[in-house]
Amino acid sequence: MIQINKEIEGIEQDLQRKIDLKTKPLGSLGSLETIALKIGKIQKTLTPSLSRPTIIVFAGDHGLTEEGVSPFPKEVTYQMVMNFINGGAAINVFCRQNNIELKVVDAGVDFDFPMELDLIHAKIAYGTKNIIKEPAMTTDICNRAMDKGRQIVKDQFEKGCNIIGFGEMGIGNTSSAALLMNKFTGIPIEECTGRGTGHDNEGLKKKIEILKIASEKYKVTEPTEVLATYGGLEIAMMCGAYLEARKNGMIILIDGFISTSALLSAFSIDSSVLDNSIFCHVSEESGHKLMLDYLKAKPLLNIGMRLGEGTGAAVAYPIVKAAVSFLNEMASFEDAKVSNKE
Repeated sequence: MIQINKEIEGIEQDLQRKIDLKTKPLGSLGSLETIALKIGKIQKTLTPSLSRPTIIVFAGDHGLTEEGVSPFPKEVTYQMVMNFINGGAAINVFCRQNNIELKVVDAGVDFDFPMELDLIHAKIAYGTKNIIKEPAMTTDICNRAMDKGRQIVKDQFEKGCNIIGFGEMGIGNTSSAALLMNKFTGIPIEECTGRGTGHDNEGLKKKIEILKIASEKYKVTEPTEVLATYGGLEIAMMCGAYLEARKNGMIILIDGFISTSALLSAFSIDSSVLDNSIFCHVSEESGHKLMLDYLKAKPLLNIGMRLGEGTGAAVAYPIVKAAVSFLNEMASFEDAKVSNKE
């Protein structure tokens, strides 16, 4: 352990020196310098690279929608999955723009997709249970979902991917995310809960009342048990995906509210997952900023997005690419024969 720490300290010092000696005033590239340093540390090199950038969108349904926590019917989940497959969603647009590979996963949608579709068929169950009546998942189902997420990421890593982001689709999943946030951070439900897909004031009030009942119903503390009780199949799968990406030394692009709730779950299991995480944006969904504050995270963008799907990660990717490009391609004062300050 001491040897590893010395190795990391050594590469960090060398990276900082390389960054500081570029033809620019110290610190003048702001967050790009921070990102370059982080990626160099993740890859343990002075010349990092981004290979086969990929975003994986996990989709799953939620039994809690029976209680009216979303103004949209659960059928929208499978309809949006079809939209992803047909290339018409925002995440498709941004991935095409930035040459990011997109994978869509049926983690637990209440619909039978034809096997010939361009979809990763990983369904564990046809959605979760209604948390008001019983835990969303058994721990066995939750562990199976996490294992599936790990395998999906491992497959991408073995194909040469070293930078990965995760998105989600699931009507009702802001409710699961709010409950996970409440349990993992201790922040009151009222501050964790937002409008999701578009509640009015009355709908938001009802949503908060339902989530308070759910929160008080179960006294669970162990991370996997919390995830099983309150999570979604797509969130559990994403949690496993985060842990596998960390294990394989990949750069992880963190999206919005639901994706960060899955990261909170992973963080509660292995806090070192943050070492590989780049927080792409702060969502307008109520609670996300508090999540980021809890994780001491500084997001790259704040542009009013709250769509999910991994869109914040896709939009921020060019900034990450710019950080690696300046580190590898920008001349030093010595290379350019430019006088540095004494």
